[in-house]
Amino acid sequence: MAIHHLGHEIKAVILDITGVLKESGQAIEGSVEAVNRLLNSGLQIRFCTNETTVTRKDLVSELQSLGFLVDEAKVFPPIPAMCRLLKERNLRPHLLVHQDAVADFSEVDQSDPNCVVIGDATHEFTYENLSKAFQCLMLLDQPILFSLGKGKYYQEHGELVLDAGAYMKALEFLMTTAEPSIKTLLRPWTLDLT
Repeated sequence: MAIHHLGHEIKAVILDITGVLKESGQAIEGSVEAVNRLLNSGLQIRFCTNETTVTRKDLVSELQSLGFLVDEAKVFPPIPAMCRLLKERNLRPHLLVHQDAVADFSEVDQSDPNCVVIGDATHEFTYENLSKAFQCLMLLDQPILFSLGKGKYYQEHGELVLDAGAYMKALEFLMTTAEPSIKTLLRPWTLDLT
C-alpha cells in the first residue's frame, strides 16, 4: 500500500528513539503499537539516536525488551559513524565517553592519541578525566576535538542533567589559544533503504 503526503509517495520513516519511543528505560505510551503499525505498512523504517551511553547492541536489546521489533542494522547511533571517520582519517582518539559505550570503539586504535572524542560520559565527567582530555589536546600541534553531540542538558528520571555539549564547550574554551579544530558529529551517515 503506497502512502502519500502532499502529492509525494512516502517510502521511509526515520524515528528518533530517546524521548520518542522510550524515556528513562520505559516505552512511551503507544509507541510500541505505532512502530508495529509502521512496520506492517510496508514502509522502510530506520531508527536514529544521539544516544552515546550504551553500545548499539545494548540499545537494541533494551528496545526489544520493551516490545519493539527492531533490527540492529536499522539503528543508527553516532558511535559507529564516528569510528568509521576515525579510521578513514587515521585518527587515534583519547576517549571521554560512557564506560558502557567503550566497547563500540574496540576496533579503533587508541594508542598515542592524536584527537579527543567526547560523548555523554555521565559519571565519567570527573575533574581528572576532563583534565586528561584537556592535557591530550594541549599536547597536540593541531588539537582535534570531536563531540558525539552538542546538547546542553537532557531529562533523565525526571531531573535535568548536563549533556556532552556543556563539557565540549568547556574544553573548547580552554583550547582557544591553540587554534582547535572542533567537530560535532551530527548524523553523518547515509541510510541504505534497500
